[in-house]
Amino acid sequence: MDYILALDQSTSATKALLFDTNGRAIDQAAKPHQQHYPQAGWVEHDAEEIYHNTIDVLRTLIKAHPEKQQQILCLSITNQRETFVIFEKETGKPLYHAIVWQCRRGEPLCQTFIDDGLNPLVQNITGLKIDTYFPAAKITWLLEEYPALKTKLEKGEALLGTMDTYLIYRLTGGDIFASDHTNACRTLLYDIHNLSWSAELCELFQVPVFALPMVQESAAEFGSTNVENMLDKAIPIVGVMGDSQAALFAEQCFEVGTGKITFGTGSSVLLNIGNQMEISPNGIVTTIGWVYDGVPTYALEGIINFTGATIAWLKDQLQLIESPAETEVLAGQLADNGGVYLVPAFVGLSAPYWEPTAKATIVGLTPAATKAHLARAALEAIAYRLRDVLDVMQADSEVELTIIHGDGGMVKNTFLMQFVSDMTGLTLRTSSLPELSAFGAVMSGMLGTGLRESLIDLKALPHQFTDYQPKMDEVLRQKNYDGWLAAVKKAFI
Repeated sequence: MDYILALDQSTSATKALLFDTNGRAIDQAAKPHQQHYPQAGWVEHDAEEIYHNTIDVLRTLIKAHPEKQQQILCLSITNQRETFVIFEKETGKPLYHAIVWQCRRGEPLCQTFIDDGLNPLVQNITGLKIDTYFPAAKITWLLEEYPALKTKLEKGEALLGTMDTYLIYRLTGGDIFASDHTNACRTLLYDIHNLSWSAELCELFQVPVFALPMVQESAAEFGSTNVENMLDKAIPIVGVMGDSQAALFAEQCFEVGTGKITFGTGSSVLLNIGNQMEISPNGIVTTIGWVYDGVPTYALEGIINFTGATIAWLKDQLQLIESPAETEVLAGQLADNGGVYLVPAFVGLSAPYWEPTAKATIVGLTPAATKAHLARAALEAIAYRLRDVLDVMQADSEVELTIIHGDGGMVKNTFLMQFVSDMTGLTLRTSSLPELSAFGAVMSGMLGTGLRESLIDLKALPHQFTDYQPKMDEVLRQKNYDGWLAAVKKAFI
């Protein structure tokens, strides 16, 4: 039996996994990293900490399975997509904290460009909307605030990339400076028609184009690594995908009209629209699902920036719960939401509203409200946000969905899964494999190493799931959603 190492570098932690070539996860090791909040609305990660955690979790997994070391074929990588870091070319060391996709510091510049009427230009090139969710405006901010960083980039002494690029550079000892299409297309600097960096947008955001990585297909080889001498021989890095697209890939959504929801820190709803790019006029962005054999597959994406993070807020900030699993128990104690709604606009509202100034809001509190009402409101908010996105996405694509795939750690929450099915009116098919993003990267690695010959061949891999069917009465369903829409209006300033 051969094996594939996988690295899942997410917003909250870094995880190493070992898969066999039948797609079975053998073992894993994980390590969280600190979230840095320099001021309200700003979010950073220490990229050096993340790299050390990367080595630690890979080392732990390799040491736990010494007998399998000679059978490891490659390392595959999936990662949080829009988080970026500027690092030193000579050493790979970060020159500033990684700025996270949740960070809002690029908001003023984005608003200036929107007011100048530049959004259609940017969306036609990138498929994305001008928003600080994406790196470009935050890169501009960083280079204006720290001119020394801009000088280093212009002199070729520093490089810029998303987390996949940074980790590949470190793991290969600086030999490979590369990204894949699924990550590059999230920067607001990438032309998804021509599959290349846009000189026009790089000039607009004042980003030196030569400081950006070369871009390859996910199944290409991205150099090799011995994990800082932990392996007896170097293995190729093959299979690199942004986490949301990797989940779409793992769900085997290879046909037009198939889609998935990832339940993570934030949530991404992706719908395969095939080889022709389409632009949504209604707050949904277009992205690259993957590029295979030179052919791009595009997807409509609805981005929700606070889902699992809302549950973390209940736990870490309010200290109402000790573990996320408690929300299911608390929500189940109530017959209904009691009119309590939580709008999780902690960093504004993304698709389809795109209101960066919206503020997190709780409405409908009475003296009878308990922490169970807040827990239920937090879970229900996830379902309402998903309906917001799916309603627009189906209208824009003219695809009538009957089923949507689900993945991520929160699929274990049966209350949430049933409520999502009820609110969307769709069958929700949840994967029994919680590590779907890592598995998607591994599937891409299988293509790149020749273990699987085609997308059709990948469909032979096992895929177990649980289905949730909508049960809620239509009148109650609409009443709940109308209450949500009224609450959202109160979040706008």
